[in-house]
Amino acid sequence: MILSLSDLGWSSHFAAQHAADPTGLPFRITAVHRDRLIGLSPDGEAPLLTPGEPTGTYAVGDWVLTDETGRVRHLLDRRSLLQRRAAGTGATAQLIAANVDVLFIASSCNADFNLPRLERYLALAHQAGCYPVIVLTKSDMCDDTESYVQQAGALAPFLTVLAINALDPADIEQALAWCPKGQTGALVGSSGVGKTTLANGMTGQDLATSGIREDDARGRHTTTARALHRMRNGGWLIDTPGMRALRLLDARDGVDEVFSDISELSLSCRFSDCQHDTEPDCAVQAAISNGVLDPARLERWRKLRREDQRNSASVAQARARDKAFGKMVRGILHEKKSRKGL
Repeated sequence: MILSLSDLGWSSHFAAQHAADPTGLPFRITAVHRDRLIGLSPDGEAPLLTPGEPTGTYAVGDWVLTDETGRVRHLLDRRSLLQRRAAGTGATAQLIAANVDVLFIASSCNADFNLPRLERYLALAHQAGCYPVIVLTKSDMCDDTESYVQQAGALAPFLTVLAINALDPADIEQALAWCPKGQTGALVGSSGVGKTTLANGMTGQDLATSGIREDDARGRHTTTARALHRMRNGGWLIDTPGMRALRLLDARDGVDEVFSDISELSLSCRFSDCQHDTEPDCAVQAAISNGVLDPARLERWRKLRREDQRNSASVAQARARDKAFGKMVRGILHEKKSRKGL
């Protein structure tokens, strides 16, 4: 099958950057390995080499320009970027996917369903500039699917929520309709929610699936690396490993977008810096007293704001330290060169 750059997701946004280096060969990153990248162009897939920086600088979905040998010359500015604070104790950012139009947030109609987790993913989508679509899987195994749909839909106005059986072709078509030809979707969610089965239905591939534990509806990781796959309708899907924890990073605007009801209420508070606690004339506390706002939702908003501030500050500090260390090393090398020239 012959694909054009437009089929791969190329747009005027990238064409304008290509004009500055018209001899560069455009590739879209389909996989990121420790020592190389895999890129896709209208001529097919090819291994790509980076010009010195670690491959972690790149994300699946990125566009790059290379020379004729397959060495990357430029990473093109992204239209969107999904990232989180990396797991573990280190203060580093982990890139999830780039140039994503639609974020498919998978949950399931069983014990895995978790509203706070869905709010995190929605904040991730809004911060990146992606359109969020919540996909509730395993609807065929649930006696009260509509209850799950209503709970998820109440998280934000006009939120798209699909309840599907990932083995039903008609249900898969509902999801595909939100990411047509030339656009890119990313699929995120916990292990065991049926992400791989959903991805199989959307792409027509036969990726391996694994079972779940009956006691808590959680499963093992099936997808172990991010990859870009062509969907049956001509769109593209970035499948991601299941995430036990999504630690938000630089996502304050995304959090406020998800909790826009609280943000709007706070505009009517007497004090512009109201903490919505014991201050007089607090519109948020008044809404709680009147039964308009769930106090648990306010606590979740506070938790995400605190967490994002803490994670963002830690990563910023780590970057500053790395920058200072790099500057010191360059200074020492420059001094050594100067001495040799004497």
